[in-house]
Amino acid sequence: MKLFLDTALLEEIRMAADTGLIDGVTTNPTLIARSGRKLEDVITEICELVNGPISAEVISTDFEGMTKEAETLSKLHENVVVKVPLTKDGLKTVNYLAPKGIKFNVTLCFSLGQALLAAKAGATYISPFIGRLDDIHHRGIELIPEILQVYDNYGYETEVLAASIRSPLHVTESALAGAHVATIPFKVFNQLYKHPLTDIGLAQFLLDHEKSK
Repeated sequence: MKLFLDTALLEEIRMAADTGLIDGVTTNPTLIARSGRKLEDVITEICELVNGPISAEVISTDFEGMTKEAETLSKLHENVVVKVPLTKDGLKTVNYLAPKGIKFNVTLCFSLGQALLAAKAGATYISPFIGRLDDIHHRGIELIPEILQVYDNYGYETEVLAASIRSPLHVTESALAGAHVATIPFKVFNQLYKHPLTDIGLAQFLLDHEKSK
Protein backbone atom coordinates (compact mmCIF):
# COMPACT_ATOMS: atom_id res chain seq x y z
CA MET A 1 0.00 0.00 0.00
CA LYS A 2 1.27 3.45 -0.90
CA LEU A 3 1.52 6.07 1.83
CA PHE A 4 0.74 9.72 1.14
CA LEU A 5 1.32 12.45 3.71
CA ASP A 6 -1.75 14.59 4.43
CA THR A 7 -0.27 18.02 5.12
CA ALA A 8 0.83 21.28 3.54
CA LEU A 9 3.58 22.03 6.05
CA LEU A 10 6.88 21.87 4.19
CA GLU A 11 8.94 20.96 7.26
CA GLU A 12 6.76 17.91 7.93
CA ILE A 13 7.03 16.91 4.28
CA ARG A 14 10.82 17.27 4.31
CA MET A 15 11.18 15.09 7.40
CA ALA A 16 8.86 12.40 6.04
CA ALA A 17 10.40 12.49 2.57
CA ASP A 18 13.87 12.00 4.04
CA THR A 19 12.80 8.53 5.23
CA GLY A 20 12.08 7.41 1.67
CA LEU A 21 8.76 5.98 2.83
CA ILE A 22 6.36 8.60 1.46
CA ASP A 23 4.90 8.08 -2.01
CA GLY A 24 2.92 11.30 -2.38
CA VAL A 25 1.16 14.17 -0.61
CA THR A 26 -2.43 15.32 -0.28
CA THR A 27 -3.43 18.86 0.58
CA ASN A 28 -6.71 20.74 0.93
CA PRO A 29 -7.71 24.41 1.38
CA THR A 30 -7.71 24.06 5.17
CA LEU A 31 -4.17 22.67 5.22
CA ILE A 32 -2.97 25.33 2.78
CA ALA A 33 -4.55 28.08 4.91
CA ARG A 34 -2.68 26.81 7.98
CA SER A 35 0.59 27.20 6.09
CA GLY A 36 -0.14 30.91 5.59
CA ARG A 37 1.08 30.86 1.99
CA LYS A 38 -0.32 30.96 -1.55
CA LEU A 39 -1.62 27.64 -2.85
CA GLU A 40 0.43 27.73 -6.05
CA ASP A 41 3.68 28.39 -4.16
CA VAL A 42 3.06 25.63 -1.64
CA ILE A 43 2.15 23.04 -4.27
CA THR A 44 5.18 23.87 -6.41
CA GLU A 45 7.54 23.47 -3.44
CA ILE A 46 5.93 20.20 -2.39
CA CYS A 47 6.43 18.85 -5.91
CA GLU A 48 10.14 19.62 -5.55
CA LEU A 49 10.33 17.65 -2.29
CA VAL A 50 8.32 14.54 -3.20
CA ASN A 51 8.47 12.77 -6.53
CA GLY A 52 4.96 11.37 -6.51
CA PRO A 53 1.31 12.38 -6.84
CA ILE A 54 0.57 15.72 -5.15
CA SER A 55 -3.11 16.50 -4.65
CA ALA A 56 -4.13 20.16 -4.95
CA GLU A 57 -7.78 21.01 -4.35
CA VAL A 58 -9.98 23.46 -6.23
CA ILE A 59 -11.91 26.13 -4.34
CA SER A 60 -14.78 26.64 -6.80
CA THR A 61 -17.97 24.61 -6.50
CA ASP A 62 -19.39 25.12 -9.99
CA PHE A 63 -18.35 23.36 -13.20
CA GLU A 64 -16.94 26.44 -14.93
CA GLY A 65 -14.89 27.48 -11.92
CA MET A 66 -13.61 23.99 -11.16
CA THR A 67 -12.65 23.42 -14.78
CA LYS A 68 -10.65 26.65 -14.92
CA GLU A 69 -8.90 25.94 -11.61
CA ALA A 70 -8.17 22.34 -12.56
CA GLU A 71 -6.49 23.39 -15.77
CA THR A 72 -4.39 25.98 -13.91
CA LEU A 73 -3.35 23.60 -11.12
CA SER A 74 -2.44 20.81 -13.52
CA LYS A 75 0.05 23.11 -15.24
CA LEU A 76 2.03 23.73 -12.02
CA HIS A 77 3.81 20.37 -12.24
CA GLU A 78 3.42 17.03 -13.99
CA ASN A 79 2.83 15.31 -10.62
CA VAL A 80 -0.15 17.46 -9.64
CA VAL A 81 -3.41 15.58 -9.13
CA VAL A 82 -6.42 17.89 -9.03
CA LYS A 83 -8.69 17.32 -6.06
CA VAL A 84 -12.41 17.93 -6.54
CA PRO A 85 -15.40 17.26 -4.28
CA LEU A 86 -17.77 14.41 -5.02
CA THR A 87 -20.59 16.59 -6.34
CA LYS A 88 -22.40 16.61 -9.66
CA ASP A 89 -20.26 19.51 -10.92
CA GLY A 90 -17.13 17.89 -9.51
CA LEU A 91 -17.72 14.69 -11.46
CA LYS A 92 -18.72 16.66 -14.54
CA THR A 93 -15.31 18.36 -14.31
CA VAL A 94 -13.56 14.99 -14.05
CA ASN A 95 -15.49 13.59 -17.00
CA TYR A 96 -14.61 16.63 -19.10
CA LEU A 97 -10.91 16.94 -18.27
CA ALA A 98 -9.72 13.39 -17.49
CA PRO A 99 -9.70 12.46 -21.23
CA LYS A 100 -7.35 15.44 -21.71
CA GLY A 101 -4.78 13.88 -19.40
CA ILE A 102 -5.55 15.67 -16.14
CA LYS A 103 -5.53 13.37 -13.11
CA PHE A 104 -8.14 13.70 -10.39
CA ASN A 105 -8.55 12.78 -6.75
CA VAL A 106 -12.27 12.80 -5.99
CA THR A 107 -12.69 13.60 -2.33
CA LEU A 108 -15.43 13.55 0.33
CA CYS A 109 -16.69 10.10 -0.64
CA PHE A 110 -19.01 8.48 1.91
CA SER A 111 -20.94 5.83 -0.05
CA LEU A 112 -20.51 3.06 -2.58
CA GLY A 113 -22.83 4.79 -5.03
CA GLN A 114 -20.65 7.90 -4.96
CA ALA A 115 -17.54 5.80 -5.55
CA LEU A 116 -19.17 4.12 -8.55
CA LEU A 117 -19.98 7.47 -10.14
CA ALA A 118 -16.44 8.74 -9.56
CA ALA A 119 -14.95 5.72 -11.33
CA LYS A 120 -17.35 6.11 -14.25
CA ALA A 121 -16.35 9.76 -14.54
CA GLY A 122 -12.67 8.77 -14.84
CA ALA A 123 -11.24 9.57 -11.41
CA THR A 124 -7.62 8.59 -10.82
CA TYR A 125 -8.26 8.25 -7.07
CA ILE A 126 -11.38 7.99 -4.94
CA SER A 127 -11.04 9.16 -1.33
CA PRO A 128 -13.45 7.49 1.11
CA PHE A 129 -13.35 9.36 4.44
CA ILE A 130 -13.27 6.50 6.90
CA GLY A 131 -12.64 8.62 10.00
CA ARG A 132 -15.63 10.88 9.39
CA LEU A 133 -17.85 7.85 8.84
CA ASP A 134 -16.65 6.49 12.18
CA ASP A 135 -17.66 9.83 13.73
CA ILE A 136 -21.30 9.19 12.85
CA HIS A 137 -21.25 5.60 14.11
CA HIS A 138 -20.59 3.90 10.77
CA ARG A 139 -17.68 1.50 10.29
CA GLY A 140 -15.85 3.58 7.73
CA ILE A 141 -13.31 0.87 6.94
CA GLU A 142 -16.08 -1.39 5.62
CA LEU A 143 -16.56 0.94 2.65
CA ILE A 144 -13.10 0.18 1.25
CA PRO A 145 -13.58 -3.52 0.36
CA GLU A 146 -17.04 -2.71 -1.02
CA ILE A 147 -15.57 -0.15 -3.41
CA LEU A 148 -12.74 -2.50 -4.37
CA GLN A 149 -15.20 -5.28 -5.18
CA VAL A 150 -17.29 -3.09 -7.46
CA TYR A 151 -14.21 -1.68 -9.19
CA ASP A 152 -12.90 -5.21 -9.71
CA ASN A 153 -16.26 -6.37 -11.03
CA TYR A 154 -16.15 -3.86 -13.86
CA GLY A 155 -12.45 -3.27 -14.39
CA TYR A 156 -12.33 0.32 -13.18
CA GLU A 157 -8.74 1.55 -12.77
CA THR A 158 -9.56 4.18 -10.13
CA GLU A 159 -7.38 3.65 -7.05
CA VAL A 160 -8.92 3.62 -3.57
CA LEU A 161 -7.24 6.19 -1.34
CA ALA A 162 -8.21 5.80 2.32
CA ALA A 163 -8.61 9.29 3.80
CA SER A 164 -9.59 10.90 7.09
CA ILE A 165 -7.09 8.63 8.83
CA ARG A 166 -7.05 9.20 12.58
CA SER A 167 -4.73 6.52 13.96
CA PRO A 168 -2.22 3.77 13.12
CA LEU A 169 -5.13 1.33 13.42
CA HIS A 170 -6.88 3.07 10.55
CA VAL A 171 -3.69 2.63 8.49
CA THR A 172 -3.35 -1.09 9.16
CA GLU A 173 -7.08 -1.69 8.68
CA SER A 174 -6.86 0.09 5.32
CA ALA A 175 -3.96 -2.12 4.30
CA LEU A 176 -5.82 -5.27 5.35
CA ALA A 177 -8.89 -4.08 3.42
CA GLY A 178 -6.76 -3.73 0.27
CA ALA A 179 -6.70 0.06 -0.15
CA HIS A 180 -4.22 1.13 -2.80
CA VAL A 181 -3.23 4.23 -0.81
CA ALA A 182 -3.65 5.70 2.65
CA THR A 183 -3.11 9.41 3.20
CA ILE A 184 -2.05 10.09 6.76
CA PRO A 185 -1.21 13.04 9.01
CA PHE A 186 2.43 13.49 10.00
CA LYS A 187 1.59 12.55 13.61
CA VAL A 188 0.13 9.20 12.55
CA PHE A 189 3.08 8.54 10.22
CA ASN A 190 5.44 8.88 13.19
CA GLN A 191 3.21 6.71 15.38
CA LEU A 192 3.58 3.82 12.94
CA TYR A 193 7.20 3.38 14.04
CA LYS A 194 6.30 3.02 17.68
CA HIS A 195 5.80 -0.13 19.75
CA PRO A 196 6.69 -0.49 23.45
CA LEU A 197 8.26 -3.91 22.91
CA THR A 198 10.60 -2.46 20.30
CA ASP A 199 11.73 0.18 22.79
CA ILE A 200 12.16 -2.42 25.54
CA GLY A 201 14.05 -4.79 23.25
CA LEU A 202 16.39 -2.07 22.02
CA ALA A 203 17.11 -0.92 25.56
CA GLN A 204 17.92 -4.51 26.56
CA PHE A 205 20.22 -5.00 23.56
CA LEU A 206 22.15 -1.86 24.48
CA LEU A 207 22.35 -2.90 28.12
CA ASP A 208 23.67 -6.35 27.18
CA HIS A 209 26.20 -4.75 24.84
CA GLU A 210 27.52 -2.56 27.66
CA LYS A 211 27.85 -5.59 29.93
CA SER A 212 29.83 -7.49 27.32
CA LYS A 213 32.55 -4.86 27.09
